[in-house]
Amino acid sequence: MPIGPQPRGRRGTLERPYSPLNLRLALAVFGLLICSVLAVFLFRAGWTVPGWLLVGWAVVAAIDIVVVQLRRRARARADGGRSHSLFE
Repeated sequence: MPIGPQPRGRRGTLERPYSPLNLRLALAVFGLLICSVLAVFLFRAGWTVPGWLLVGWAVVAAIDIVVVQLRRRARARADGGRSHSLFE
């Protein structure tokens, strides 16, 4: 197995690696859901400071979702509408 920046046959190079945008989107959605649910539980339990910290992280995850979606649309336009897997 060659040790290098990327396996053979994969898109991308050392100077310009490919970006796993779909995986990043899935992780951002997961983070948004978890932070939102935990923030609600913390607010109901009376722990306001940790609740606000989780609300802040949920906002960051929402912003990341928007950024990833914009980059996915730009990639789809550049690739001619080609579908990508979760890790591509």
